[in-house]
Amino acid sequence: MSAPTVYDVAERSGVSIATVSRVYRNPDSVRAQTRERVLEAARELGYVPSGNARGLASRTTGVLGLCFPDYSDPDAESAAAATDADDDDAVMLYSDQIIRGMERAARRHGYALLIAASLDGGPESLVAKVAGRVDGFAVLAQTVPTTDLEVISRRLPVVMLAGPREIDHLDHIVVANADGERELALHLIRDHGLRSLAFIGGEANSPDAEARFRGFREACREAGLPVPDEPALRAEMMTQAEGARAAEALLDRAADGARPEAMLFANDQMAVGALYALERRGVRVPEDIAVTGFDGIPLSRIVRPALTTVRQPIQQLGEQAVELLVRRLGDRDRAPVSLELPVSMARRASCGC
Repeated sequence: MSAPTVYDVAERSGVSIATVSRVYRNPDSVRAQTRERVLEAARELGYVPSGNARGLASRTTGVLGLCFPDYSDPDAESAAAATDADDDDAVMLYSDQIIRGMERAARRHGYALLIAASLDGGPESLVAKVAGRVDGFAVLAQTVPTTDLEVISRRLPVVMLAGPREIDHLDHIVVANADGERELALHLIRDHGLRSLAFIGGEANSPDAEARFRGFREACREAGLPVPDEPALRAEMMTQAEGARAAEALLDRAADGARPEAMLFANDQMAVGALYALERRGVRVPEDIAVTGFDGIPLSRIVRPALTTVRQPIQQLGEQAVELLVRRLGDRDRAPVSLELPVSMARRASCGC
């Protein structure tokens, strides 16, 4: 069966070939109703936009892709500068390290890397920008709708990074989020004698943050502490600014009662923001309250006090994504692989170690 073409999509949706092309190249120039009709036809047909359909089958681009939400944090660079760190990697965040890992592995295999790091214009245009220009690509969870990945994966190898394995036939890599947070919480409880812990999570649809909250709940249950149904607070964006706001809110909430003995943040960026907020409020870390994060970004080790966190092998995540893509390109019929990479705890001053 031959691959569907732009002509097939145009015929199915009842528009011109030029309109189909505009939907993918400049979606805002097409009326929403027409755009959705074209995209629905493309999904039904399994159409993947490409300047050279033959290239999709014969691996001629020499390029691998990475799609992820824009995790930029405007406070990260200023925070690193405030530490007077000489380390050029100090401002590297989660996505930066995935990129570094993928670039290194791609270079070893003779590939270049194409990055789509923004959802501006919607996920359909993001897919269009990448799918027709690469031999295969990695996608972070919550970046592209599952239905679109289903369509693309019929033509291109796709590796899912983080989050649940939503599509069984795709290769998938995740880190041990729940195990890491569980061990971190148990460390605070058993080694530091803390009993009042507040977990600050992300939005409920953030798979990594929810897995970490699940690990936190397991630790509370194991230690005989009350098991919360929801995080103490949820942050809409897991940035330093949101972490600072969360810390302030928890302090204000506890103005008439006991404040938590520890704040466990779902990522390092929020935890770093909390450290600055607590300092502004005259709250000593760790003497008055312990603070922890998750990820192990370089900034976590150079802030003061240095941040206790769970280190995930972020660069290895990117490297493994490339390895799986290259293996899939060499054997499209092999069984799908699901990997869980281990994490490790970094015990530092912010928890009292």
